[in-house]
Amino acid sequence: MSSIKIECVVSDGYGIGESPLWDEKENSLLCVDITGRKVCRWESLSKQVQVVPVDAPVSSVALRKSGDYVITLGTRFAALKWKEQLVTTIAPVDKDKPNNRFNDGKVDPAGRYFAGTMAEEIRPAVLERRQGSLYTLDSDHSVVKHFDQVDISNGLDWSLDHKTFFYIDSLSYSVDAFDYDIRTGKIGNRRSIYKLEKEENIPDGMCIDTEGKLWVACYNGGRVIRLDPETGKRIQTVKLPVDKTTSCCFGGKDYSEMYVTSASGGMDQEWLSRQPQAGGVFKITGLGVKGIPPYPFAG
Repeated sequence: MSSIKIECVVSDGYGIGESPLWDEKENSLLCVDITGRKVCRWESLSKQVQVVPVDAPVSSVALRKSGDYVITLGTRFAALKWKEQLVTTIAPVDKDKPNNRFNDGKVDPAGRYFAGTMAEEIRPAVLERRQGSLYTLDSDHSVVKHFDQVDISNGLDWSLDHKTFFYIDSLSYSVDAFDYDIRTGKIGNRRSIYKLEKEENIPDGMCIDTEGKLWVACYNGGRVIRLDPETGKRIQTVKLPVDKTTSCCFGGKDYSEMYVTSASGGMDQEWLSRQPQAGGVFKITGLGVKGIPPYPFAG
């Protein structure tokens, strides 16, 4: 094991930093600040952060095959042209639920954009229950609804053979697996593969490494954990200097660096003075494993 090093690369104190995404072409890490209503891009060479402000809570960002990005904004899938700072709606969801917003989203290996919704929080992790749903935006811009009754739709990824879809509904304190049909995008046979321990707290964002193991950021748990989806066992814990770790992804030129977002929302002054890097973005090196490049949205 090489020695693990953790550094805060963006210290802008995001309210809810989320959805880290490596953009190889730009040599940059993207993420969003949901409550801050902005999409952020940290350039790894210049160490500068560029920001595109948006008009609603923005909860995830993904690459787009044709260039630029797609985002989940309020209750709509949208396209983002970075240079022009231009956002255009692709498709709305949850029209009958004005109090809802999207949360985490990710593109599958076939180029479909999966993302789920939730009710707006009264305070962190406190909200009207079972108001959310899981959706897919297809390349032809049609929307498929997979299921509803979701509390906080969160982390998602796919197994290396594309036959399993992994998903987190945060307040179930569980990492779940579904059978996945890459041809149709259909999911089925839901089962729990890992229940979080008390000190791990709330499962949030998630990513997969080249060995097929899952990494889950633990909100209020101040850590990312590595799970073996085959055995349902935790195999590694990496603790961070902040409690509200929200999501993780691999990046860097060979995808050997892990980037972890965090939140500062809901923390009082005393808590923030103990954790001045809350809401920052962290880079972890020396994990000894690599990730896989993100898939771009095909539409």
